[in-house]
Amino acid sequence: MNLTTVSRRLSARVGPMTFAPPVTHVYNPLDYARRPHEMYLRKYGSGRRRALLVGMNPGPFGMAQTGVPFGDVASVRDFLGVQGPVDVPADLHPKRLVQGFACPRSEVSGTRLWGWVQQRFGTADAFFRDFFVTNYCPLVFMEESGRNRTPDKLPAGERDPLFAACDDALASIVDALGVEVVIGIGGFAERRVRAALPDFTGRIGGMLHPSPASPLANRNWMGQADAALRKAGLG
Repeated sequence: MNLTTVSRRLSARVGPMTFAPPVTHVYNPLDYARRPHEMYLRKYGSGRRRALLVGMNPGPFGMAQTGVPFGDVASVRDFLGVQGPVDVPADLHPKRLVQGFACPRSEVSGTRLWGWVQQRFGTADAFFRDFFVTNYCPLVFMEESGRNRTPDKLPAGERDPLFAACDDALASIVDALGVEVVIGIGGFAERRVRAALPDFTGRIGGMLHPSPASPLANRNWMGQADAALRKAGLG
């Protein structure tokens, strides 16, 4: 199964799900940002890879705008060479507009992650020869204030069917890429990787999330990312 098929199946499965307050708006960039998302999959997700890096879910100024994990607009357009039309979600939050590649705001997590890739590997092609990056959950959850709500904060009745769909998709991605190592970016992602892949015979590791909300990430995140690769046997 190729990654485009996995993505479309996941989108169809999670798209109809509903979530109660304090969640008031849910975005599914696998749907409205499908064109650049699938360009990313086709360009970088074909064939076998040595390692998979797994983030949590889209950020409002990253994948929510571009359809690419950690999808800071400038990084996706200029470093990854991915771009395309992005539609407007049906239930648009007035404080969280989707402007696609015209979004003027950067996403720090994305600039850090892809900046590290560029510094360490030089080019996107060099990185993607051995690696691929995905998100565990494809949905963006927002409260009435516009505040982002992470998937781990959802009640069990909403979380369990969502995580079941995301677990299945992650297992399919691992199988399609034939990876030897899976690294969760952040504690939540690492926990979900371990839960979703109980029979995985390769190595599972973790990496500090590059979010500026984490004090540790604001102190030499790139050096800590390098250390995480070495610990996973990829350095």
